[in-house]
Amino acid sequence: MRARDARGGRTRLRTAAVAGATAAALAATLSGCVTVHGEESVVPAASRGEAAKVLRHFTAVSNKANKANDPGLNATIENGPLGAIDRAGLKARRSVHPKGNEKYEPLKLTGARFLIPKQAGWPKFFVADTRSNRSPDHRWLLVFARHSADARWKASYLSVLGSSEVPEFTTDAAGHAKAVPTGAGSGLVVPPGRLSREYVDYLQDGGDRFADGPQTSGRRTNRKHTKQQTGKTTQFVDQPAQPPQYPVFALRTEDGGAVAFFGSLHHTKEQYPRGYSPPVKDEAKALMKGKPKHSVIYSRMSQQAVSVPAKKNGGQVAFLNRIDGLTAAEGE
Repeated sequence: MRARDARGGRTRLRTAAVAGATAAALAATLSGCVTVHGEESVVPAASRGEAAKVLRHFTAVSNKANKANDPGLNATIENGPLGAIDRAGLKARRSVHPKGNEKYEPLKLTGARFLIPKQAGWPKFFVADTRSNRSPDHRWLLVFARHSADARWKASYLSVLGSSEVPEFTTDAAGHAKAVPTGAGSGLVVPPGRLSREYVDYLQDGGDRFADGPQTSGRRTNRKHTKQQTGKTTQFVDQPAQPPQYPVFALRTEDGGAVAFFGSLHHTKEQYPRGYSPPVKDEAKALMKGKPKHSVIYSRMSQQAVSVPAKKNGGQVAFLNRIDGLTAAEGE
């Protein structure tokens, strides 16, 4: 699913008194806030009240950034694959509409439930599962993360799923979700930390790690046909998106598997015969470096949510959603 199809529109004082600081610290402890001993203790990544506040702030700033076509403002609320995609899009639109988008329809996120795992160490994350006015029949799964106690929460991933497609997540007696280790201790057929590498290897060489579908076997078939088009030569290069810039997050599901969120990088080089100028779309022109004399390299960021079976059960990784966007272009 392309970003524009899924989403429609494009789119923290120091107390002066010691008593005030002490009261704030006590309140944070009682609410389960991770700013106290978050490096070692296994504590909720956030309280539900904190998570709700983060979501409200995200929505308000996202609307301002998208109305003004302001990638700098977007950088205060998004990072990871989602941030890379959206900032490039805002940069491109700003070049065409420098005064912003007067017709922008504000994003509304309602009916949120929060999947908040208990964690030790950093980064910490939680998932907001919400309704959106962009796609009323779907749910938005926004992954918020931060890398230290004094860092801002930022949205790293967005996945858009049909209401009946949202998996059943495991929760404990207190209602907390369960984070899955990204390494060998995950108990999954593919550790979450390996998914990006496995995916780009699959696109290049095939294999049986991933279930057939539009983003797996379908993409390989489309690439084969594209390479055979007359009048131009097309090359594909894929790269894993790695931490710390692109961390991977995963939550356990009731079947023992997990839903994992990861990114990947994809480059396409289109080369034309001498004397032919490559056709370049407006969105690419705004991100273009160099002059496209006979070839263009397009770089895209991709963010995906996948269902990963438990290792004891076996099976293949299945795509739930994929959103990508153009992030750079270079002419040669």
